[in-house]
Amino acid sequence: MEIWQSINAGPGALLLAAIGGSSSEVWQQFVAGMQQTSLLEYIAVMAGIVSVWYSRKEDILVYPIGLISTTIYVYLSFKYHLIGEASVNVYYTILSVYGWVLWARKNRQEEHVLHITFSDRRQWAQQLAFFGVLYVVIYFCLVYLKGAFYEGVIPWADAFASATAYTGMWLMARKKVESWYWWIATNIASMPLYFVKGLVFSSVFYFILLVMAFAGLAEWKRRASKQKVRLSEPA
Repeated sequence: MEIWQSINAGPGALLLAAIGGSSSEVWQQFVAGMQQTSLLEYIAVMAGIVSVWYSRKEDILVYPIGLISTTIYVYLSFKYHLIGEASVNVYYTILSVYGWVLWARKNRQEEHVLHITFSDRRQWAQQLAFFGVLYVVIYFCLVYLKGAFYEGVIPWADAFASATAYTGMWLMARKKVESWYWWIATNIASMPLYFVKGLVFSSVFYFILLVMAFAGLAEWKRRASKQKVRLSEPA
């Protein structure tokens, strides 16, 4: 399947490149990709899945375990010319330390001071602006890198997956329910992106994360609603 002829054309072309052709061709590519999966990629994927499981449970272990996955993916992203994704994982590493500190903070009563909450309209506007600026910056940086160093870069797709992930990580560190919406967008964009790059196991990984993101969204909505009711009750 000649996927490289169409992946730079646009979203539809990338999706067709990932799922197009006969079922036997797709299956053969999947099997070949799984057979070529390195031990590092397996470790990164498993650590990532465990990390997301802990994030759903609002457990601070999300950060130390997530660091294992992100550091490995920095290396893999550079190796496979996913430069935007490499920057995301560097950012993940930094934000993991930031989130770790915020989630661990307690008051004098030894109670955690940061709780899961919904975003208001102003915060939604900030999120969209944050995403928009990042997408434009990352896109044009990737266009430059594609021409100068990394011809395998897919600017529009990598920039979208990266900008949504940047936004999701920032919001997760602050325990915002809306972080899961951004994770859902990231996972949907990343599945075909990694598949066409030959990182098939990572593509499966993002499908698993997509399912987990919907579960995480439901769980955080429940916890945020409970917290809202608790705060509204008279002391």
